[in-house]
Amino acid sequence: MTSNRTTPSRLAKRASYETDTINAILDEALFCTVSYVQDNQPMAIPTAFARNGDKLYIHGSVGSHFIRSIEDGAPVCITVMLADGLVLAKSAFHHSVNYRSVVIFANAEKVTDDAERMNVLALITDHLIPGRWNDLRPTTDSELRKTTVLAFSLAEASAKIRTGGPNDDPEDAHLPTWSGVVPLHTVRGTPIPREGGEHVSLPNYLP
Repeated sequence: MTSNRTTPSRLAKRASYETDTINAILDEALFCTVSYVQDNQPMAIPTAFARNGDKLYIHGSVGSHFIRSIEDGAPVCITVMLADGLVLAKSAFHHSVNYRSVVIFANAEKVTDDAERMNVLALITDHLIPGRWNDLRPTTDSELRKTTVLAFSLAEASAKIRTGGPNDDPEDAHLPTWSGVVPLHTVRGTPIPREGGEHVSLPNYLP
């Protein structure tokens, strides 16, 4: 949704308010940063998350200061960024980054239904490691009681994207300095078993 808060003050042409664009970035990213203000002190906490429909979900300990600070509906700003490349120009001024990002303004909604909370925990787990939830021992009632699940509406969200090469000044074109893009990729490495756990075969959902 377009609002004063989701409209960039610079390079607004890079912004997108399309639901499919926003959702695709959220579904690829593994972590978000939740920013809020507590007693006039700005705070920013990175955390795992998952999206389902028009909601973004996070979880944390019921005793977490972070969770307790926002669970009653305090306003937050949630950000996600995927870095796709380093853009090297012929001057430091024109260096940049190719990226896809999302900014969300919302208020936490505490999820209280146990079945829904369990579904969200499965969603977050499988967002990080697809197929993992069904391979785990069942979550206990005690563990569920110790966990808070929060939902955030995606109604006020926007994406911003940069692609392409450097924007060198025409007068710099002759300079003998390489310019272009260095692609960046997030790659899952070879799993390393815990000490003493080598007898358990690697599940097929891991690389």
